[in-house]
Amino acid sequence: MAKPLTDSEKRKQISVRGIAGLGDVAEVRKSFNRHLHFTLVKDRNVATPRDYFFALAHTVRDHLVGRWIRTQQHYYERDPKRIYYLSLEFYMGRTLQNTMVNLGLQNACDEAIYQLGLDLEELEEIEEDAGLGNGGLGRLAACFLDSMATLGLAAYGYGIRYEFGIFNQKIVNGWQVEEADDWLRYGNPWEKARPEYMLPVHFYGRVEHTPEGVRWLDTQVVLAMPYDTPVPGYKNNTVNTMRLWSAKAPNDFKLHDFNVGGYIEAVLDRNLAENISRVLYPNDNFFEGKELRLKQEYFVVAATLQDIIRRFKSSKFGCRDPVRTCFETFPDKVAIQLNDTHPALAIPELMRILVDVEKVDWDKAWEITKKTCAYTNHTVLPEALERWPVSMFEKLLPRHLDIIYAINQRHLDHVAALFPGDVDRLRRMSVIEEGDCKRINMAHLCVIGTHAVNGVARIHSEIVKQSVFKDFYELEPEKFQNKTNGITPRRWLLLCNPGLADTIVEKIGEGFLTDLSQLKKLLPLASDEALIRDVAKVKQENKLKFSAFLEKEYKVKINPSSMFDVHVKRIHEYKRQLLNCLHVVTLYNRIKKDPARPFVPRTVMIGGKAAPGYHMAKMIIKLVTSIGDVVNHDPVVGDRLKVIFLENYRVSLAEKVIPAADLSQQISTAGTEASGTGNMKFMLNGALTIGTMDGANVEMAEEAGAENLFIFGLRVEDVEALDQKGYHAREYYDRLPELRQAVDQISSGFFSPKEPDCFKDVVNMLLNHDRFKVFADYEAYMACQAQVDQLYRNPKEWTKKVIKNIACSGKFSSDRTITEYARDIWGVEPSDLQIPPPNLPKD
Repeated sequence: MAKPLTDSEKRKQISVRGIAGLGDVAEVRKSFNRHLHFTLVKDRNVATPRDYFFALAHTVRDHLVGRWIRTQQHYYERDPKRIYYLSLEFYMGRTLQNTMVNLGLQNACDEAIYQLGLDLEELEEIEEDAGLGNGGLGRLAACFLDSMATLGLAAYGYGIRYEFGIFNQKIVNGWQVEEADDWLRYGNPWEKARPEYMLPVHFYGRVEHTPEGVRWLDTQVVLAMPYDTPVPGYKNNTVNTMRLWSAKAPNDFKLHDFNVGGYIEAVLDRNLAENISRVLYPNDNFFEGKELRLKQEYFVVAATLQDIIRRFKSSKFGCRDPVRTCFETFPDKVAIQLNDTHPALAIPELMRILVDVEKVDWDKAWEITKKTCAYTNHTVLPEALERWPVSMFEKLLPRHLDIIYAINQRHLDHVAALFPGDVDRLRRMSVIEEGDCKRINMAHLCVIGTHAVNGVARIHSEIVKQSVFKDFYELEPEKFQNKTNGITPRRWLLLCNPGLADTIVEKIGEGFLTDLSQLKKLLPLASDEALIRDVAKVKQENKLKFSAFLEKEYKVKINPSSMFDVHVKRIHEYKRQLLNCLHVVTLYNRIKKDPARPFVPRTVMIGGKAAPGYHMAKMIIKLVTSIGDVVNHDPVVGDRLKVIFLENYRVSLAEKVIPAADLSQQISTAGTEASGTGNMKFMLNGALTIGTMDGANVEMAEEAGAENLFIFGLRVEDVEALDQKGYHAREYYDRLPELRQAVDQISSGFFSPKEPDCFKDVVNMLLNHDRFKVFADYEAYMACQAQVDQLYRNPKEWTKKVIKNIACSGKFSSDRTITEYARDIWGVEPSDLQIPPPNLPKD
């Protein structure tokens, strides 16, 4: 089999990124050497690989800074409406290569580093992922920042600078073990601390009603220190800002509570304040009602809103003096997007500032707040919806509790006037849920306090209207919208799959990188022999490269001509990694039963992190690794079937595995996955999808034609009908011999001989309380997988379908998503205006 090209060989080929100008190369080399000289500790005369990485990062950052300053000046001169994207998660991954790609510097850097006797890819591997997110929600926020800059929107991402991001996952004896992600240990070359914009955030205290208005007194203050990261658009010289807040204790924190003798303890107690930005909560689609989490949510909102209002008032570059004092025009100049309910406190906080501080009357303040804020819903799973205990609010944010009660009272009065006597409706629609423990329903607060509510795929937005917020939809149908998620084609094609990007550029030019719908031009070429050959060759090279990576990192040898069957996402019952496990066990049993039969060789890769407190998710990981232990060491099976658990799945690993995948598993129970974005990444990178009619899979099948995906299983209405009738897993277990055999093997300890009872919990859940109906879809899934095998035996037909999928993936660009948000929710127009680069005069 042909060896993959080395990077230096690839460098000789003409690339999508254009041939580097010699002047650029010389300039990069000079800058790199200068940084290396000043970065190095003087008493060391040998540079480490990390020194080289930092020298290169600073070299690339130099190209950002001028554009960054110029962009911000440009916004102050034009004073456009500004977009504020509030998210508790930004899953950015690595920054170096993305910045080089967006600035058009990759070739110059590659050549300069090569001339210095270094390897660019090796330096890129040194960078830590910025893992400030759990999964889809945080990665979506990162893609959106890229698109907002590429579309020339005056946009800012606001979040928390977690000292420790999503944990590093180690697999020890088949079990997940968590390690702290100390991503800032060596410093972060991309951020700039901005102590001059540090702001106070208040907690606790008491509320006093005076003739002059309401005052929130005796609070505890924590300082919010901003760190800014530049966000470059693609080749348009726009550089936007992501501002992340870090918690700092004020100098007098706790000190006045102590006598002189308690000084040491008082200083040590500063940690209590600074813990707010210490660690990301590692839950995806699960609500954990801890006080520290509520503090994080208020911390980011309180600091951000002060910053937004300062910028609104003093709309001159570098000016601190208020220019605007009237808030009438606030919604014309400010759009706040709430990424899920986590930043929902922006609604009562904006009300508090307007009413208590700026003395705007309540009705006017409420009108301003609603016009300014919009809310994106990301899940319909009940366990994911945030419901905070009133008692916790009362202690931590007493003024905000008052405001929420007042908002709710006016809201319920309005509903009661429209539906007199309908007490049940009032109970369903209240922000305050009565019960043993009174709770605040944050999703209801978001729907009431915003002018737009959107789901993230068409099917999800329908479910939102018909079930989760049905009463609210009946009240204000015009408020509800759909904005199907997207991914940035810069990171998820150009950066991670340059071979495929090159192949596409040769056929249709580079326009698709900023207008992904241009991929449609590939459709007439789906049967073009040369294109089929080129696309298949790129996929095979990616598979060889990933095989080499697995061998080096995980010490596993796999068959690179086998089908790469990939299932990577957070581990969750609703994502049904267990259905995949049952397929693997059934395949294994078939091989054992009839070893002489021809089988399509498969390498099944499953990866993802389980929330540390989620017992069943951790058991699923143990099951995958245990099945792998048996299957991979069975000589009868050989290399026809391999099962690999991809440890520590994260953005930088996704960039390697997605371009190598043949089959993408998107098999959630219909009606549970709001959208999915991994499904889009696989489609764009030339994998075929096996999936249910759920989330964005529905629209992918619509775009590419259902015949070009492998769609199986219950539809949303079938799931509902099964719920009505009652789902009885045992009926399937009794009826399907292959399913029964697989379940019995898992139950009896066949895959865990040292601990025969290891998987009793898993089997008990599947048989007796499986909310996600794994057995109900088993038969259809097995039949669909047989179709996958059949097509894979015909490489040419397989690749034709791959090309059709790539050609039809244009809709799933985050540029399209952001354009829709801009026009339909924020009331702004994307701009293709090129800001002049720093070396040219402005006009």
